[in-house]
Parts: sequence; C-alpha cells; structure tokens
Amino acid sequence: MPGLSRILLVRHGETVGNSRLRFHGSRDLALSDEGRRQVCAAARLLPFDRFDLVVASPLRRAWESAVMLAPGVSVLLEARFREIDFGRWEGLSAEEIEAQDPSFYNAWQSSSESFDFPGGERRADFRARVHRGLDRLLEHGARSALVVAHKGPIRAIVEKLCGEPLEKGKPDLGGVVQLTRGGDGSWYHGRRSSHPRAAYRIP
Repeated sequence: MPGLSRILLVRHGETVGNSRLRFHGSRDLALSDEGRRQVCAAARLLPFDRFDLVVASPLRRAWESAVMLAPGVSVLLEARFREIDFGRWEGLSAEEIEAQDPSFYNAWQSSSESFDFPGGERRADFRARVHRGLDRLLEHGARSALVVAHKGPIRAIVEKLCGEPLEKGKPDLGGVVQLTRGGDGSWYHGRRSSHPRAAYRIP
C-alpha cells in the first residue's frame, strides 16, 4: 500500500473568544463571523480533487471549519489533535498574562518552545499525544488527508515530518499548510495563506 503522500493542514478560523489575541486551548469555542469568512478564504486555496480522509480536532472551532471546508463529507474527530491546555492562562491576552504573571511571562518569552504553561499541559506531553495522532493518521491507509486543527498541533506535525519548524507564529487563523511526501519518503511543505505567496521546499 503506497500510504499517505499529501496532507493539507488548515488552522481553524477566528472564534467568538477572539483567538487572535487570547489564548484558548482547551476552551471549546465556536467560530465567529470573521472566522467563517477566513475558512471560506481557506477553501479557495484547497485543491479541487477530493481527499481520501478528513480529520479534525473535536473542539468546535476546528470541526466547524472542517464541515465548511468539506461539506457533505464525514469528518473523523481526532482527540489527539486538540490544542494544548494553557492552564491558568486560558482566555487571557499576552498583556494580561504579563500583568498577572510577570516572572512566568519573561520565562515564556525567553524559552517559548520549552516553556510549560502554569497549571497547563506539559509541552512534552502535548507533543507526544499529537505525534500519536499523527502515527494513527499515517497508518490509516489514505493517500491524501485534510486535517483541520489548531496552531500548536499543526506546528508539531510539520516539525515532526519535515524536521524543521514553521516560522514563529504561523499558521495564521485560516492558514493552510500543504505537506507532500517525496519519492524518497521525505516530507516537505509549501505554505499557503489567505495572502498568496510562493511555496517553498525544505531540504
């Protein structure tokens, strides 16, 4: 069996909780009107051929986006692709975090990729569960998959498969990242967003 050779990763759109400015990990929020517009823009970036498999985080903002992107198609909910739990920072903006937890905020800014959120999910545990979800996806038997999730899981998937992270802060809300497996079995990505730019290959 050839196995999975293409994955389209889409970050959900803006939420009623203002996900652009506030940290919503475990909170289950719906898409806002702006979020639905972002998802519609993302849909225009997807290829016209159908996917063998559509997967989404079970959080509402993700599966709502998946239903919009693949209308009439069954969506497989993958709990391992939930966003990280931000603990006591859930729902706060960066400015509020800095005011309430200045020492933790400074530690976060100086080592964001290894920092564990106070009272939240350990970063190592988060990556491990996303990787388990990715293993399940790769073993499914599909050739192409659409995965609708959150910034954290998308970044973890790209880094695991391609060996290099996305730019800091990416993908944007409604952003699309295409992963393709080459003939030698290695993965590379061409990034797309609502502001078109050239795709590029990671060596």
